[in-house]
Amino acid sequence: FFYTQNIDGLELQTSIPKEKIVNVHGSMGAAACELCEAEVDFDEFCDTISSNIKDITGRDENAPATSIPITCEACGNPTVKPTIVLFRGAMPQQFHRRVAEDLPECDLLIIMGTSLQVAPANSLVYRIPPTALRMVMNNEKVGRRLGIVYGEESVRDVFAHGHSDETCLDLADQMGWLPDLAEIIDELPESSATLLRQRLEQREEE
Repeated sequence: FFYTQNIDGLELQTSIPKEKIVNVHGSMGAAACELCEAEVDFDEFCDTISSNIKDITGRDENAPATSIPITCEACGNPTVKPTIVLFRGAMPQQFHRRVAEDLPECDLLIIMGTSLQVAPANSLVYRIPPTALRMVMNNEKVGRRLGIVYGEESVRDVFAHGHSDETCLDLADQMGWLPDLAEIIDELPESSATLLRQRLEQREEE
């Protein structure tokens, strides 16, 4: 499963099945009622944004001069918005439900690109079973206060230092996944594709 604190919806551009994604702080790629949590079709929500919300940039000539709240069809309140969690807002119910379902079965937690300073997302680190391994793929060693141990004393924690693209490629290499990645190389971002081509060339020369 893929837990993300990002709200930009970038994960929706990948091939990760939607049911395996948990947006810890909500997403700009989904909409729901803030009060009753009724989900809203996102394409319809975007259309309603165009017709109801003022364009403060002044670029859209068809935008209304004054914004009109978007009303929830389920409860009737004008509280429909992207599912992102606002300051002091409640965490999505999906987060609490999925944590209870997913974490007991976890045998490997990969932690990438985070300071582990934001709760409750950082609680995943110590809520997984004590037998589960934890791999930190980061530029800095993080999470010591949460129980992550670095160095020779560590029995369950592994530190992969570096940028995510590079450390993920190293992991894929160790797991024997380079041939699988080679099949989708044209679908990767250019920077990732360049690293993969270089690694494949190195393997051919060995």
